[in-house]
Amino acid sequence: VQLQASGGGSVQAGGSLKLSCAASGLTFSQYRMGWFRQAPGKEREFVAQISQNGGTAGYSDSVKGRFTISRDNAKNTLYLQMNNLGPEDTAVYYCAVSRIILSVARIPSNYYHWGQGTLVTVSS
Repeated sequence: VQLQASGGGSVQAGGSLKLSCAASGLTFSQYRMGWFRQAPGKEREFVAQISQNGGTAGYSDSVKGRFTISRDNAKNTLYLQMNNLGPEDTAVYYCAVSRIILSVARIPSNYYHWGQGTLVTVSS
């Protein structure tokens, strides 16, 4: 399984970015997918997760209303639209495949394939 995250970069506070995660080596549509992030000196934290068909999603309180997770099963690609970014969103963002089939998984140990991460830097 390979997950290739892209789309990170540097933006000013209030700006937007859209991350992508291209998946291969798995039947993408069978898995819940998630985004996590890790800021320097901090633990990896849950950002969002989406169901297999894209019909349901869960978000952390810190990004709810600003970030939107989506997926295109025909393209085996996961997305994260990030709006109204703030310096607190600065982190390496990772996509991952969930072990959990029927509900939102919010801890890293519930994921078993990870992308390499893409860096998002937000300046004030």
